[in-house]
Formats: sequence, structure tokens, C-alpha cells
Amino acid sequence: MNELEQRVLDAIDADAMVTFLCGLVAIESLDGNETTVQRYMAASMRGFGLEVDEWEIDVAALREHPAFCWEVERSEGLGVVGMIGEDRGGRSLIFNGHIDVVPAGDPANWQYPAWQGTVADGQVYGRGALDMKGGLVCGLFAAKAIRDAGVRLQGQLQVQSVIGEEDGGCGMLATILRGHTADAAIIMEPTELCVTPAQAGALSFRMTVFGNAAHGCVREEGTSAIEKFWPIHQALLELEAVRNAREQSPLFARYRLPYPLSIGTVQAGNWPSSVPETLVAEGRYGIAVGEDAASARDEFTAAVQRVAESDPWLRAHPPTIEWCGGQFDSASTASDHPIIGALTQAYTAATGATTRLEGVTYGADMRLLVNLGQVPTVMFGPGDVRLAHKPDEHVPVADLIAVVRTLALTALRFCGVEDTRT
Repeated sequence: MNELEQRVLDAIDADAMVTFLCGLVAIESLDGNETTVQRYMAASMRGFGLEVDEWEIDVAALREHPAFCWEVERSEGLGVVGMIGEDRGGRSLIFNGHIDVVPAGDPANWQYPAWQGTVADGQVYGRGALDMKGGLVCGLFAAKAIRDAGVRLQGQLQVQSVIGEEDGGCGMLATILRGHTADAAIIMEPTELCVTPAQAGALSFRMTVFGNAAHGCVREEGTSAIEKFWPIHQALLELEAVRNAREQSPLFARYRLPYPLSIGTVQAGNWPSSVPETLVAEGRYGIAVGEDAASARDEFTAAVQRVAESDPWLRAHPPTIEWCGGQFDSASTASDHPIIGALTQAYTAATGATTRLEGVTYGADMRLLVNLGQVPTVMFGPGDVRLAHKPDEHVPVADLIAVVRTLALTALRFCGVEDTRT
């Protein structure tokens, strides 16, 4: 590192960053209830000296876009983008993170309060600390350090705080349509400090299986929708195995099932002593990197239809399939893109360690930046996604420090710099 880069790293206030994160965790920002936290982010960005674009999202217009999807109805939404630097011949860069979080569940299952950032044993606990307010705060404090150190970027750096990632990416879509794109982007999702140039896709579905109601005391006179679902579920497990054996990539080598097909909810029947006349199963369907989503849907439908054709009842009463909620296509960026080299080298310079390239099995906003915004994008962030969406979600403070240092160096090297103190 040169003197200017070291000066920027010295300007990072790690203690203030952790304190800020704890305060951000304390603001409940469930999907559909993100406006308060977005206003807080916009005010904080202004306080840190960033230029801020804060706008009311036109929800009605957004719904008409072909890439739109969500699982939570909203009547409002707020977009927030903070910026430093300007176009003086350098490259532009995005630090992106989502501010929305999933529900905390039963408070009794948490050792530390879900809606109170708590630092303990070198970790920050609380809903969203890992997924992904921690990564977003790293991006914000990297930009703050660059400004505080008196360094002017030759290209623009954006810090994007977006809503609605967990249920389909409406905030990212709105941000792209607002015109906020760049030469490259880094999404600070939890990647265990790996540089991630590929994300799998995930399509949400709802399947309804029909039966015939009868009194439970003469159950054979009815047809149980539960029993008719069993062979369909088995066929879907077989489809999952076939697809994962076929679609292999070295970026996903450590996963036995990089593209899982998972049933998340099952609801059937309406009375304990009645034969259930309907069963509704909802789940997520993993999509391989580069796979055409329409073809994947057709393969899923064909597997269900084969079961239905083999059963007289299902043949006469075929199950229905709806593709609803989050529809996350896959996305990837070429491994030789300059942002990957800049990020991996910055990580080594900032930490003294080396990182590796690895894909992730979860859907994310990367697919909108890459496929719609045409922005080469990687993911890189603190913590392990396995700790997300569960009680006592937490992120290591050491990872936060490694990420904020790496992001600061990456911005300096990718965007180019001008020292305002010389």
C-alpha cells in the first residue's frame, strides 16, 4: 500500500462502525416497513458528507415492469443512494446492500434481543446484523473514510441502500430504473469473505393438489390430497438429484446440492376428522448459473405431469402450479473482469490473507444488476449465510473490519484517486 491508501485505512473508525450497526439493527425494517430505516440511512449519509439521492418509489409504475416481483405488498417505498467522487476519467463503482430483513420469529429462541444490536464474544448479534446491514454499513464506512481522508475519487462511488431484496428485489429494480448504474458493483452479502462472481437462481412456486372430502370414519370413500402429494414430492426429489448431477460448476464444488428444490410450507385439510380435499405446497426451485428460467419451469411442470398421468385420480384432477413471489434468475460475471482482480488484491493488501472465488446458492440482487442493469457485479461480504434467517443471527466484528478495509482499497484502486491534500 502507498501512503495515501494507508491514510484512508487509518481514517476507518471501526468502533463507530460497530456502534452504527447496532443502532441500525435496532430499527425494525421488515419487508414492507422499510421507510423509517431508509430515512435514517439517507440522513446518516448526508451527515457523513455524501451527496444523496432520496426518492419516493413509484410503486404502481414499478409493478408494470417485466422484472418486477415481490411477496409483500407495499403502498410505498423509498430509494436511497449516497455518492462521493465524480467523473474525472476514472471508473465508477457501486457498493450495494439491502436494508430489509426477515421476521425474527419467537423471541424466546434468541439469547440476545433480535431488535437490539449486541456485541458479545467478538460478534454483533441481532436480526439483520449479518443479512445484510453489516455489509451495507461496511460500504458506507469505507466511503466515509475515503472522504474523511481528503481523497477525491476520479470516478463516482455509490453506496446503494435498497429495499425489498428478501422478497424479490423491488428496491434494486427501482434503483436501476432511476439510472444508478456503474462500471462495476460489489454487493456486500455474507460470503464468508469469498469473492463471489456467480449466484444461483431461485424461483418461488405454489402447487395445489386436489382430493375429495369425506368423513374420516369412512375415509376410503374420499381421496386424500395429502396421499396424492406423496408421489409428487418424491418425483420432485428425484428431479432435484438429476438437475444437480447435470449442472455442475467448480464455483459450487463444496455444495452437494447447489441448486436445491425445497418445499417450505404445506397446508392441507380443514378439519381433523375430514379427508383433506386440497393441499397447497409452497417452495423454492434452484436454478443453475446460466440456465434459462423458462426451460427450468417447464422441466418442473413436466415432472409433476408425469406423476399425474400415472395416477387415475390426478389425471382427472391435475395439480396446478403457480410461479409467484420471488423469481430470482441466476447471474455471473467473468472471472477475468477487472473488479475481481481489484477486489482480490485489495483483500490481500488489507488483511494479509488470500481469498478464493466461489459461487453462492442463494438468490440475490446481483441478477438484476447484471442481467437488467448490465453492471458487472460480484458479491463479497462478512459472515456466513448459514447464520441468517435464524435466531441469534450474528456477524464477526473481525469480518466487518476486513470488509470495510478491503472495500476502501478497492474503491481507491478501481475508481482512481486524486489527493486533495497535495
